[in-house]
Amino acid sequence: MPPKKPKARKPPVVLAVIAAVALGVGYFAVQGGEYGTTDLLRQRGRLAVLQHEVDSLQRQVDSLSRWKRAIETDPLVQERLAREEFGMIKGDKEMLYRFAEDRR
Repeated sequence: MPPKKPKARKPPVVLAVIAAVALGVGYFAVQGGEYGTTDLLRQRGRLAVLQHEVDSLQRQVDSLSRWKRAIETDPLVQERLAREEFGMIKGDKEMLYRFAEDRR
């Protein structure tokens, strides 16, 4: 049997280059491309904020829709608005106004 040849060791520079390339490939796998991992996490946070805003606006729209429907159809709401907004009174009631002169 012939004697075994000792394996040739790669120089440290070659190992360092291979390690740097492997780290670069790993970094690109996580962060590279059109959207990196941090971009996706940032977008997920932004999506949560926007979804919260949409839910809040939807509640406002629903509330305003109910208020509009009440104004159009509910006589009690119409009467209250007429009194509060336009100073109207109901029936045969009289309203007394007192005009005072400015005391300056």
